[in-house]
Amino acid sequence: MPARIYQRPKNAMQSGKARTADWLLEFAPAEAKRPDPLMGWAGSGDTQQQVILTFETEADARAYADKYGIAVHVTPTPPRRLKLQSYADNFR
Repeated sequence: MPARIYQRPKNAMQSGKARTADWLLEFAPAEAKRPDPLMGWAGSGDTQQQVILTFETEADARAYADKYGIAVHVTPTPPRRLKLQSYADNFR
């Protein structure tokens, strides 16, 4: 079952960088979701889709995937760009 390894992006609503250093291993969905006839909720029988494993480093996540024979795709973290501007720039 394929999986994806990535770093959690910073939430748009947070100013700090809490929990952005962790690497996550998330399994790809094995089957498509279908609506429940009674409630209309989307669901499937795939329980691996609910599992998200957290690691301190990318190497730890790769080692775990290699140990259990999981095919992985590593998504690199995009570089963080700072937008430096002064308060006076708001009035130009």
